[in-house]
Amino acid sequence: MSLRVMPLLHVSRRSVSGLRCPGYTLFEFVAVILIVGIIAAIGAPTFQYVTGSNRVVTEANQLLGDMQFARSEAVREGQTVTICAANVSATGSYPNKGCSGGSSWNSGWIVFSDLNADQALDANDIVLRVQPAFNSTDSFVSADNFSAATFNREGFARGYAGTTVLTLPVTIALRSTPINTDWTHCLVISFSAMPTTEVYGVGTPKCS
Repeated sequence: MSLRVMPLLHVSRRSVSGLRCPGYTLFEFVAVILIVGIIAAIGAPTFQYVTGSNRVVTEANQLLGDMQFARSEAVREGQTVTICAANVSATGSYPNKGCSGGSSWNSGWIVFSDLNADQALDANDIVLRVQPAFNSTDSFVSADNFSAATFNREGFARGYAGTTVLTLPVTIALRSTPINTDWTHCLVISFSAMPTTEVYGVGTPKCS
């Protein structure tokens, strides 16, 4: 049995030099990196503004919604309902005493049926809603140590235990950390009006 030797494929030097390898040159790669870096530098502040602003608006609307809920429940049930600042954990637990008595609302709050309108969570009171503390470092602090609002069956509000009504609107200011006035929002509570929100420099007293 004889072996057949296949002839070698002859490739000329000219044909080899004409071949090109697919891919990018170093110059093209560096140019792309520079363009991406410029776009990121331009877009980052805008992205930060959008996310920061949306976060603050969401946090303010959470308290606004629960204020409106407390007022509507008081009217619907025909009994006093209180919303107060509380030290609420991320899991929604809070001390038995309920209200914290402090002016910081970013630590959470609770809404409860306040049968004797004493702005304290008693044994016969029913908790209607619980808001855990904020995950962010934003501050949500009220003026004049305002720590609770109680709505009566007519929907009117009073702010402090032992007082009849709110004599002036009370403002709870929500500020980012670090402070950016473009993001600042305030929640305003008055005696007869629905709770409302204001942006920086607007309202009476002015949101600041």
